[in-house]
Amino acid sequence: MRRVSLGIVVLFLVILVAPTLRAYLQQQSDIDALRAKVSQQQLTVEELQEEQARWEDPAYVEQQARTRLKFVKVGEKSYTVLDPKQKDTTGEIAHGGDAVEPWYDTVWSSMQAADVPSNQRR
Repeated sequence: MRRVSLGIVVLFLVILVAPTLRAYLQQQSDIDALRAKVSQQQLTVEELQEEQARWEDPAYVEQQARTRLKFVKVGEKSYTVLDPKQKDTTGEIAHGGDAVEPWYDTVWSSMQAADVPSNQRR
């Protein structure tokens, strides 16, 4: 009789504590996931702060303006190489005269080249 009553009490306690324990473990895993997310976001914030500090440097801003926007100072000359693989030693226009490919292929390749930013061209 004692064993049966003790078993019933233990079973009642297990039924009472199990959902609470499961909720506690679930909350602990959620907290760990949020901590990992916060640490990752802190790294992102640090990277963005470093980038912001770089943009506060006038030399970096000047360098970015020169490379991205092709700005030059007064008195300087700017040269842009359109096709570094092709060497034109004769002084003639590269596509002048008799073209090997049809005109519509030339137009299509020109449109595709216009879609690529200048800093990503090969």
